[in-house]
Amino acid sequence: MQILFWFVVTLHVLVCLFLILIVLIQQGRSADLAGAFGGQGSQTAFGPRAAANVLTRLTTWSAVIFMCTSIVLVVLYQRSTGTHSVLEGVKPAPTAPARPGK
Repeated sequence: MQILFWFVVTLHVLVCLFLILIVLIQQGRSADLAGAFGGQGSQTAFGPRAAANVLTRLTTWSAVIFMCTSIVLVVLYQRSTGTHSVLEGVKPAPTAPARPGK
């Protein structure tokens, strides 16, 4: 179980880094206006539409894998440590009875 946990942690970190990289590579939506004035030379390998399509798909799948690994990590951690509460071991504060008439 420990090997699976560390494998998922490693996969999660790699997906995080890949997702950051993919998001930073993408152009904003307003950058398409620059193509109208001759600014589309930077994407000659894929073309303006194909690059956006590939990067959008990579972003979507990276986000899905990120969310799945996040859920799996929570489940694996919870199973390995048992159920714990934030308030475990805290004694309730003693309260005085209310005064009559007030």
